[in-house]
Amino acid sequence: MPAVVRGGRRQGAAKGAGRGGRNVQGAAGKAGPGKVAAIGRMDLSPRAVVISIVAGVVVLGAVLATGARAERISNSVSDRFDALTTGMGLKVRKLHVTGASPEAQAEIQRAVGVTADQPIVSLDLKAVRDRVQAVGWVKEARVVRLLPDTLIVDVKEHDRLAVWQTGGQAYVIDSRGEVIQGADPGRYPKLPLVVGKGADLTAAEILPLLAQRPRLMARIDALVRVDERRWDLRLKDGSLIQLPAVDQDSALIRLDALDQRERLLDLGFARVDLRTPEEVAVRPSEGAV
Repeated sequence: MPAVVRGGRRQGAAKGAGRGGRNVQGAAGKAGPGKVAAIGRMDLSPRAVVISIVAGVVVLGAVLATGARAERISNSVSDRFDALTTGMGLKVRKLHVTGASPEAQAEIQRAVGVTADQPIVSLDLKAVRDRVQAVGWVKEARVVRLLPDTLIVDVKEHDRLAVWQTGGQAYVIDSRGEVIQGADPGRYPKLPLVVGKGADLTAAEILPLLAQRPRLMARIDALVRVDERRWDLRLKDGSLIQLPAVDQDSALIRLDALDQRERLLDLGFARVDLRTPEEVAVRPSEGAV
């Protein structure tokens, strides 16, 4: 058995106000229909269009020519802002990582990538969250900034469902069959062992059924996926229980009935074949009386 080794100006109004001393509202109220229609009208003459195009080209050229300088100015402003806020005590002094297991704590803290006394106001919280969520342990993360000086990173890790052995290698997998990168299988001796191709994707179906039967579960050494269709349960004493490809729950119910009646799991056997519906075939172990 193998073992565990992400607006224009209101020109008419202004003119009236200047000459007659009247306010803007009064001048506009006495304007004729022709004057009202002229207010805000754009000059779309060919000359105006040409001037607008030339002005646009000049502005674009100025931006392209001074891009590096503008970036330097922006960086300088940002640096001064950071210096001002940190001088006010708005800087990282405390980091709290919550929800992380002891095994994942150090790697998550490294992924946060924040140093002591770093400006906290300009800190990119989304970038911090993305780095943390890239850690294999982490399913999702939330980053909260508490002024003046505290950063909280709350994580939810992948659940540990089983140890999956395939191709001579062992991995810790979650309930979706995903490998938890960085998890050491040797640190989880109490997790069930599932073996073979496809076992990672189907373990979440069979394990809850076995968890309902602690007497049987306590005796299982490994669950072996056979032809990516069904399971063999290998017990710690070397015995084998063969489950069908479909309706596994019914097969286990038949096994429960036989064990309650005959104390089968205590007697010892070489093999129990549950692959045929409504039938249980038992092969005694060698030397059994």
